[in-house]
Order: sequence, then C-alpha cells, then structure tokens
Amino acid sequence: MLFNSFEFLIFLPIVFLLYWKVCKSGRDKNILLLISSYVFYGWWNVRLLLLIFLVTLVAYIGGRVVGADRSSKSVRKAALIIVIIMNIATLVAFKYYGFFASSFVRVLNAVGFTPDIPTLNLILPVGISFYSFQAISYVIDVYRRKISATHDVLAFFVFICFFPQLVAGPIERASNILPQFIRDKRRFSYKRGVSGMQLILWGLFKKMIIADNAAEAVNVIFTQWESIGTINLWMGAILFSFQIYGDFSGYSDIAIGSSRLFGIDLMKNFNLPYFSRDIVDFWKRWHISLTSWFRDYLYIPLGGNRQGKGKAIRNTFIVFLVSGLWHGANFTYIAWGAYHAILHIPVKFFRKSGANDVRKTDNRLSFFSDAFWMGITFFLVMIGWVIFRAESTTAAFSYIGAMFSSFTPSKYIIGKIPLLWCVVLIVIEWRTRFNENPLSLPYKGIWKNAFVRWTAYVVIFLICLFFAGSPQEFIYFRF
Repeated sequence: MLFNSFEFLIFLPIVFLLYWKVCKSGRDKNILLLISSYVFYGWWNVRLLLLIFLVTLVAYIGGRVVGADRSSKSVRKAALIIVIIMNIATLVAFKYYGFFASSFVRVLNAVGFTPDIPTLNLILPVGISFYSFQAISYVIDVYRRKISATHDVLAFFVFICFFPQLVAGPIERASNILPQFIRDKRRFSYKRGVSGMQLILWGLFKKMIIADNAAEAVNVIFTQWESIGTINLWMGAILFSFQIYGDFSGYSDIAIGSSRLFGIDLMKNFNLPYFSRDIVDFWKRWHISLTSWFRDYLYIPLGGNRQGKGKAIRNTFIVFLVSGLWHGANFTYIAWGAYHAILHIPVKFFRKSGANDVRKTDNRLSFFSDAFWMGITFFLVMIGWVIFRAESTTAAFSYIGAMFSSFTPSKYIIGKIPLLWCVVLIVIEWRTRFNENPLSLPYKGIWKNAFVRWTAYVVIFLICLFFAGSPQEFIYFRF
C-alpha cells in the first residue's frame, strides 16, 4: 500500500535530510532522488518497479533516436510511433483490457453470441496514466525539436519517477523540470523552504479536513441514495465536489511544496477552480497539467479550432471523451467527459469566455455578477461530479433525476460538519486569493509578528491532527 498522509510526513523529512547531506558532500543528488522514488513506489508493489523502469528506458532510448541529428525523418518518426504505441499498449493492457473485453462480450451477447474471451486480471499500477503521459510528451517534444534529447540517464530516470509527483501529478513537461535535474547545483533558500512547507500544510488541511471528512458522508449518501431523502442527495453532490477538490488539489499542493524543499519547481495544477465564471474558465483552472497536455498533444494536432467550428466541436468532443476514459475504465467517466464537452460548446464557440482573473472584482456590481456566474458554473460542475462518482451511468442519472423530480423528506441530514469545513475552505481561499498561497501570510498588521504567524501554522497543524476524517486513499491514485 502507498504511503498515507502521516507516513508521507515521516518519509519526506528523512529523504530531505539525506538529500541536503548529499548536497554538502558534493555527491550526485539524483542518485538519492532515484532511490527514494523507487522505494516510494515499491512500497506499494515492488514487482511493478520493473514496469516503470521499462517505460522510462523505452522513452529514454526513443528520445535519443528521435533527437539524433544523423537519424532520417522516417527513422525519427518510426521511433516516435514505437514509443507512443508501447505506452498506449501498456495503458490498455493494465487499465482498459478488462473494460473493452467485457463491453465487447456484452455486445456479442446482445446479438446471440457467447464468446469465451480470456481475462488478464492485472493489477492497475498506481500513477501509470501520469508517468506514461509524461514519457510520451517528452518524446513528442524531442521530435518537434522543442527540446533536445537528454544524454543524462540518471536525470531522465528521476524526471519520470520523481516521488512527490509520481503517482498523481502534476504531469510535468520535460522543458520545465528536466533541466532542473540536470543542473549541477541546486540551492536551498529559507524563502523556498517556507513556501514549500506552507503548501504542504495547506495541502494536508485540504486532504485530511476537507476531503477525508467529506468522504465519510459521501460514501454513505452514494451507497444509500435511493432511501435517504432529497436534501441528502444534494448534500452528497456538494460534498463530493469538495472531496475531490480537497483530495486532488491537496495532493498537488503537497507535491509542489515537497519539490520546493529539493530545489525543484513544479507547475501549478489548480487555480481556484470553484471561482470560475464558466466551464471554459473552469478547465483553465482545474487539473491544469492534464488540460494543457490534451490541448498540446491531442486537440491542436487534430486541428484545434483552425478548420472551422464544426471540426473544432468534433475535436472538443474527442478530447473530453479521451479525458474521461483517461480517468478510468468505466462508462461513468466517458459520460462525464461527454457532459463537459456538451457544456463546453456554447461557451467556447458562441460567446466569449469570462476567464478573467477572480482578483479583478473591483466593484459591487461586478462582484454580484461574478458571484452569479460562479454559482451557475459550480452547479454545472457539481452535476458532472455526480456522474463521475456514481457506480454506473444508470445510477448517476437516477440520482440526478431524484435531486430534481420530487422532494423526499430526510429523517436526518448527513454531513453537516463536513459542509461547515467546506465553507471555511471557500472563505479562506476567497480572502487569500491575492496571496501566493493561502498560508503565505502578509508581513503586515497582526501577521507582521512572527509569533502570531507561527501560532496560525501550529493551529492549522493541530486541526489536521485532531479533526481529520478517517484516512482515505487519494482519489487520483487509481488513475
């Protein structure tokens, strides 16, 4: 089993202390990062270390062939195709074979055939969608001559398996992170260390207080949704919206903060997505690394919006359907992707998106207008999360129908305390939207006093210890 939040808090400082001891000795820091990353991944299933090793090795060799000046265009293209096919084949074998095989059998059964198709029963490797996409993007960027193929084997292996972002992203680009591993001297600074620790603490708050507390209520509601009353159905939809946000953005904050302790800057993966003014705006703020990956490596190569609105709509549907399938081998994810594609079309192609910065609300009239559109956008996103969370598409649409069709009284309301924590989160994020992160307190007013700032940090840490919900696996570990 992978590290939970508390185990990670023990693992991280051990690696950090060893890392900076190696820095002082002048030895290669990447060796320690590689060993630590493989220990981190092998803690879950040591046998699957061979898989990530092979994915990395194929991408490294493929990059060398694709990037070689002496390679002909046909050789470069063949190497690129081989790397992409091998990564996609790995994903299909481990993640999608059972889904496609069972779906094919159901279709044949419907027309009177009873085929005997073998099953593989393979374990789904944690994070395979993340590190496979990272490997693919590297080779494509080398092929496009956006970056040069690296000859530093050790740095490349660390680039693929760097433990803070290995199992749930962000999905990094080689152009951003690989040079940071190749660089001989990485300096630790007090400012970077403070920023990193702030992000880790805020990420733990979102995971342990928001996501884990919400999860307890959500699990009950989505298990018993047919008999718990209409109010609880709405409560389940709202709480899951915050559960998945607290869970995934919390992990991203922990990953980005942890990386800063090692002198590595990861890309920002969330930017206040629930303050979005429309669906296009939302997808510019939610899981930014995946959204930009699909834009650069699927949407634009398909033609983007350069060939008229008809093909642009087609390309949008392809991207969102693939994005849904990326999340898992289930029709609920595909339906969720299709739902967002449908929402995307009128905003993207028939009116200008309101994707301006939430910090530019400068008068009362614009505030109420923004609040209205933020509410509409959150509502639409929340309905989509019901589809995402449900066990089947039938259950999803029945759940949503029950939310609107009639009012069934509830004997008791589930999840009132988790909902209060969600309100606290929204208030803090809105009040600190000008800050680098919610815990980067300004050195003015009461926060100018170091004792007051440290007291705030200690209080948040104690809240995480004493008010955390039952530990839950990070949702995106399964993707």
